[in-house]
Amino acid sequence: MIAFGCAINNADVFRKYGEPGIRRVAEPDSELFAFAPVESVGRTYNLVLDAAARCHDLEALALVHPQTEIVDPEFCAKIRAALSDPDVGIVGATGATGVTGIAWWEGRVVSAPAVHQYGEHGGGELPALSWTQCDPPPAQVEALDGQLLVLAPWVVRNLRFDEDRLLGHGFDLDFSLQVTATGRKLMVADIRLVHHRSLELVADLDVWIEAHIRMAEKWTGTLDEDTDDDAVWKVRARRAEARREAARSIAFSKALTLDARVLELERALAEKTSSPSWRVTAPLRTINRLRREAAQRRNGGAGSERSNGN
Repeated sequence: MIAFGCAINNADVFRKYGEPGIRRVAEPDSELFAFAPVESVGRTYNLVLDAAARCHDLEALALVHPQTEIVDPEFCAKIRAALSDPDVGIVGATGATGVTGIAWWEGRVVSAPAVHQYGEHGGGELPALSWTQCDPPPAQVEALDGQLLVLAPWVVRNLRFDEDRLLGHGFDLDFSLQVTATGRKLMVADIRLVHHRSLELVADLDVWIEAHIRMAEKWTGTLDEDTDDDAVWKVRARRAEARREAARSIAFSKALTLDARVLELERALAEKTSSPSWRVTAPLRTINRLRREAAQRRNGGAGSERSNGN
């Protein structure tokens, strides 16, 4: 049995996006463990894991973000195929290698094709992760995106999320590192998703930076090289690194916003030029354009005559 779990921080959002996707791909015997937030997202997910661990026929537990919609009709078949390797601990739709911090997208990204739907600038959609080049799945990675994490039964019964992650920042990276530390693999599969979220990658800069530093301190020697440098310099270096990655993330957000703004203007132009009034007045605009061009030629000719007279 493939079960599904969700930490529902907004019931309306879950009913609109996450739940329809789950219902679309769930099998008749699938269980849904949906919990309202309890402290951190790690704590809520741990409650989901506790509930799922009691299912004796559990094949996998898919943890789905409430703003993530599963649109792949072959979801369950692809999950079973990916987990047929007993060494695989988690399957996701997006991940990366070369990861050095909670901004996992700074690494070499592997992702199934996905759509990013947003509400800003009149709403629209862009390819997910449009600011970077993505390698296609299947592939083994070092970290998985928390929008979708499909856990093998052993992971469900033996590992738990870190409940001290600030506002949930980096919970997916931390759990990925826990799983790989046991010798199990993280795999990206070709699972189609739609992400319903804003264009902003980093909402609270200060909290995000602090979360990055805490993650680096917890996983020293895994995310970076463990050295005997003075502790003060380590903190300064990690804070500088966090600010650098935050700045890049903000730049990516601005690029997405610019793309969304361009799409909004293109829609407005298309709507205007396809209207009946625009088509009816087309001859008048053509006449006015020809008049302007004729006037420009006359003015240009007069200017040449004055120049010759001088």
